[in-house]
Amino acid sequence: MMFRATARHPALILDDVRGAQKMLSGVARATAMEGSRHLTELVGAPVHLKCENLQRTGSFKLRGAYVRISGLTPVERAAGVVAASAGNHAQGVALASSLLGVRSTVFMPVGAPLPKVAATQEYGAEVRLHGQVVDETLAAAQEYAARTGAVFIHPFDHPDIIAGQGTVGLEILEQCPEVRTIVVGIGGGGLAAGMAVAVKALRPDVRIVGVQAEGAAAYPPSLAAGHPVSLDDPVTMADGIKVGRPGDVPFTVIGELVDEVRTVSEDELSSALLLCLERAKLVVEPAGASPVAALLSDPKAFRGPVVAVLSGGNVDPLLLQRVLRHGMSAAGRYLSLRLRLTDRPGALATLLAALTVADANVLDISHVRTDPRLGLTEVEVDLHLETKGPRHCEEVEAALRAEGYRVIG
Repeated sequence: MMFRATARHPALILDDVRGAQKMLSGVARATAMEGSRHLTELVGAPVHLKCENLQRTGSFKLRGAYVRISGLTPVERAAGVVAASAGNHAQGVALASSLLGVRSTVFMPVGAPLPKVAATQEYGAEVRLHGQVVDETLAAAQEYAARTGAVFIHPFDHPDIIAGQGTVGLEILEQCPEVRTIVVGIGGGGLAAGMAVAVKALRPDVRIVGVQAEGAAAYPPSLAAGHPVSLDDPVTMADGIKVGRPGDVPFTVIGELVDEVRTVSEDELSSALLLCLERAKLVVEPAGASPVAALLSDPKAFRGPVVAVLSGGNVDPLLLQRVLRHGMSAAGRYLSLRLRLTDRPGALATLLAALTVADANVLDISHVRTDPRLGLTEVEVDLHLETKGPRHCEEVEAALRAEGYRVIG
């Protein structure tokens, strides 16, 4: 789906982003730009992947956090900083604070993935687990700031944060000067806003497309209303862009400078993550794969050359396992069937032989013998198969029917 932005006035200028780029020299990496042959063929024009998943801490968040904390006064630095995050912002604040010699406290939800908690601690932050959802965690961090005097570092709603994230846009123009379209995921909007300030100032002809998950798309109704609108219950696997309300500062910039905002489904996110892993050999979190999901969902809508920003790669291994399974299923790589056959010795071996001929890999198999619908000599077999795609699924079913098997589900 596509939504057009309404006109507002930007709050930052190019010099802010250029100043942030100088500040980040030697701190943030100028991440690689990788070509994608598969996406290029789909889109019909060159497609490049901006690999912020390979940034220090695994996402672009270090850029904004470092610029924001660098701008604190000596008195503010002495009071320390505090942040609330489920992962990427937490790690960015932790490392930036350590590099600048500032004490940091990071509040994370009780259910935050253990690898993200451990990484935040290893970067030097004191981690406090509080709340079941990010809103509760955010409230705890703000209360801590009010009580202790620590400076609250917002993940996206501050000009310094946005300027830091905008350095990604400057790098894109340097690495791919012929770019015509940039596709970037949007949560609160800090990254998209910063990139838009930089890119539109230097190349107003470049089209900037924001992408949100369907279940956490606060920008479309906000842009339609002309002001930030809150979602009651954002739901998506892409926790990096799971934000219930646009930030006031980035919303102003995005309303003026981002050309359109699209939404993608959970299935499209899963398929995009799988594509990044299989075709590009890049580990990308669901939020980071959202621009690729947009390209997959409507490849002919983007004028090339296209740059898709892979904003992060901090994916919990357990989530990655589930998402990959979901992505393979969405791509037609899994097939679940229930067959009814005669319960006699050798029947299962014969079935497995037929599946071997059909070149389907058996992931799981189980017998059902106690269903009252079954005859005395009947058994049902549940099969979970790995296949090569939708066409292969059809071929496997056809092969089984040709062998006389009754497919009932």
